Amino acid sequence: MENACPDFAPRLITWQRAQGRHDLPWQVTDPYRIWVSEIMLQQTRVETVIPYYARFLARFPDVQALAAAPLDEVMAHWSGLGYYSRARHLHAAAQRVMEAHGGAFPREPAVIETLPGIGRSTAAAIAAFAWETRAAILDGNVKRVLTRVFGIAGWPGERAVETRLWELAQRLLPSQDLRAYTQGLMDLGATRCTRTRPRCGECPFDSDCIAHRHGRQAELPGARPRKSLPEKAVQMLALLHAGEVQLEKRPAPGIWGGLWSLPECAVETDPVALLQGRGYRISAVRELPGFVHTFSHYRLHIRPWRIDVSRPQEAGEPGRLWLPLEEVADAALPAPVRRILEGLHVR
Repeated sequence: MENACPDFAPRLITWQRAQGRHDLPWQVTDPYRIWVSEIMLQQTRVETVIPYYARFLARFPDVQALAAAPLDEVMAHWSGLGYYSRARHLHAAAQRVMEAHGGAFPREPAVIETLPGIGRSTAAAIAAFAWETRAAILDGNVKRVLTRVFGIAGWPGERAVETRLWELAQRLLPSQDLRAYTQGLMDLGATRCTRTRPRCGECPFDSDCIAHRHGRQAELPGARPRKSLPEKAVQMLALLHAGEVQLEKRPAPGIWGGLWSLPECAVETDPVALLQGRGYRISAVRELPGFVHTFSHYRLHIRPWRIDVSRPQEAGEPGRLWLPLEEVADAALPAPVRRILEGLHVR
C-alpha cells in the first residue's frame, strides 16, 4: 500500500507553493526563531501561539537574550501556554547553545536533538527550515497525512507503527525544496487533512489517498487505546492581605515546576485550622466555586478558598512571596491559579 502515491513529494511541493501557508511569523531562516515556534507549537494551535510568540521574541530576540534571562521571567512570558516543561527546556537549551556551541545554533539534526526538550522530529524541522537539510519530520499532522494517504493502520504511538511511519517519511523525502516540502506536510495536516471533517476535495492526493478511496478517514490514524484518567483533588488557598496574595514557588521538575502557585492542602484538611496552626489570624473565609483542570495524564478537582488573613513574619520565607493582585496578569502562574486570582475582587 505504501506505493499508492509514487510522486508524493513533487505533488506536495507544488500544492504548498500554490495553496499552503506563507504568512506565518516564524517562516524565516533564523534557526532561533524557528526553534521557539516549533516548541510553542507542540500540542498548541497556531492561532493561540502567534501572540505569545510575538511577545516572547520582543523580550528574548535571540538565543543570547534567552540564555541570560532569569528563569522566572521566561516562565512569566510563557504563562498561559501550558505544558511548562517546554519553557524550562527552552531556557536550558539556550544556555547549552551558549556554553557548548559558542552561541551558534547547531546545524546537524543529530546535534540539535541533544538539546533539552528537542526530539527527532523537531530537530529535523528546525534544520529543514533553517538550512534545507534533508531530514524527515513526523509530528501529529504528518502522521495523520501518511496514515491516510498510504493506508497505514494502527495507533501511531505503537512502536511498530511509528517505526513504519519513520521509514516511510524518510523514503518520501525529496532531494531538494525541503522547506516547501516540510511546510507542505504541516500545512496539509493542519488545514486539509484535519482530524475531523477533512477537506478531501481540496487535497492534492484525493484520487490516490487510500483512506479517501475506501471511506476510512475516521478510522485512520488508529486511535490510542482508551484508558480512563485518574482523578485527583486538592484545595487551593488564596490568602489575601492588604490587596496582596501569597504565592509559593513550585519545585522543578514536576507539574507547574518553576511557576508560582497558591498554597495547597488535601481535601480532607480543614484549611482554617491548618492556617491557625501556622500562626495566621483569619478575618474572613469564603469558599469559591470549584472546577476541574484536565492534564494529559489525570484530572484535578480544585476546591478554591478566599481567606483574608493577617500577614505573619514567617510567610516571607524563601520560596514564598506576597504579590499585589494588580500584578497577577504579569506573573508566571499556572492557568488554574490565574483563573482563581482573576476572579477575586478586593474589598
